Amino acid sequence: MGFQMKAIILGAAMAAVACTTIIALVLSLANHQTLDQPYSTQYGIVFDAGSTHTALFLYQWLGNKENNTGIVSQKQSCDVDGDGISSYVENPPAAGESLKKCLDIAKAVIPEGQRKTTPVYLGATAGMRLLKLQNQSLADSILVEVTKTIQSYQFDFRGSRILSGMEEGAYGWITINYLLESFIKHTFEGLWIHPKAGKILGALDLGGASTQISFTPKDPVKFPDSAFNLQLYGYKYELYTYSYLCYGKDQALKKLQAYLHKTAVPTSIISHPCYHKGNNVSVTLAELYNSPCVVKPDNFNPSAIVTFSGTGNSSLCLSLMENIVNLTDCALSPDCGFNGAYQPPVNGEFFAFSAYFYTFDFLGLAPKAPLTRVLSTIETHCNKNWTTLTAENPAIKAKYLREYCASAHYIMTILLKGYKFNNTWDQISFEKQVADTDVGWTLGYMLNLTNMIPSERSRAVTGVAHSQWAAQIFFIVFALFLCLLIIGILFVRDPKH
Repeated sequence: MGFQMKAIILGAAMAAVACTTIIALVLSLANHQTLDQPYSTQYGIVFDAGSTHTALFLYQWLGNKENNTGIVSQKQSCDVDGDGISSYVENPPAAGESLKKCLDIAKAVIPEGQRKTTPVYLGATAGMRLLKLQNQSLADSILVEVTKTIQSYQFDFRGSRILSGMEEGAYGWITINYLLESFIKHTFEGLWIHPKAGKILGALDLGGASTQISFTPKDPVKFPDSAFNLQLYGYKYELYTYSYLCYGKDQALKKLQAYLHKTAVPTSIISHPCYHKGNNVSVTLAELYNSPCVVKPDNFNPSAIVTFSGTGNSSLCLSLMENIVNLTDCALSPDCGFNGAYQPPVNGEFFAFSAYFYTFDFLGLAPKAPLTRVLSTIETHCNKNWTTLTAENPAIKAKYLREYCASAHYIMTILLKGYKFNNTWDQISFEKQVADTDVGWTLGYMLNLTNMIPSERSRAVTGVAHSQWAAQIFFIVFALFLCLLIIGILFVRDPKH
């Protein structure tokens, strides 16, 4: 082959290589697409160690955040067998053992690779607050035992502690407003937004040993000790919240029994107007006065037995409630709740849950009923005799069945005369769940804690469409082929020489 011909072929090949390389370069740089990979699901566990029982709640959320707060949903719940952990004063290790069934259930739900990074919290409420008042070392030993049990699992245990009453009230308020999308909501466009007309609701929680009220008042809270300041999804809230220790349902009914015992003529049988006619309950004085919420009488004989005999007197039952709920000693009138506590006027709509819901649900008054119907229904129920009541409700345990009358009258006393919902009764809704999620303090606690759990880093990846990638590879391979061809032309000699 002549020198001139070789030069022409070489020039053509080099031009082809240049063009092919440019095309491949353009394909490699043009039309890149960025794709956000799904964030991983994160999990968190909260134990609600209440005064009468303990429950585990398993929550989940995506690794990204919205203004530093997770979008949390309930994945699973589990009721721990037995009474609340405060009841294990004679056998603290059993308090820890009682948690294992629910921990095993949560462990089975969470993927194995994520268990070590799943935070677990245990929050104890009024039952343990009362035990701490009676015997701090016993309360501490129970918390040590539940800590040992949780630490024996693969989870990231973050601690067990006794919540303050304000925390319990505030976190319940967070739960309700989160579930009702008052803080944040999802749009059709797939965006999370802060609703401009978001309606913030108040929270009413009635437990066994304490009761809480939480809401955002129209005017600033006058006493800083009653204000709870929060920041969620980038917005700040000033919340009024107050917890009445010893005024939960169980302790209130115990206070009523103690009042009847102290004011009755000395006898072993005491009339109880809140118990149904035909129902009798016997207790030792040690059982009656086993709480710091009631003051032991003089000449106390713990082994003595008293019997409360039901008389089924609804109106007397209601009037007696004012003897255990102090409605008069308030120096801040009219900004008062009960028992001398400061409370601004109630504002807006309220959700009432826990024992509020269970009592009104049994009476057929949940989620809402007119005040006149509520009062007449309670009256009718309280005046039924025990034989009729048990025949109508064979599946309900006697302990719970006998207490609905007293619970209902107690609820009406604190709602109408304590919190002063007289003119805003229709603003209260009695609920157990919202959006398939239990209403209580645990979800609010988890939401608040997600502010302290780091977000995942961005999981975006950059790439090109498959057809573009195939064309890019073709031109790169073709360019390499032409390069090899040029090398061959340069180094393979003409056979004539």
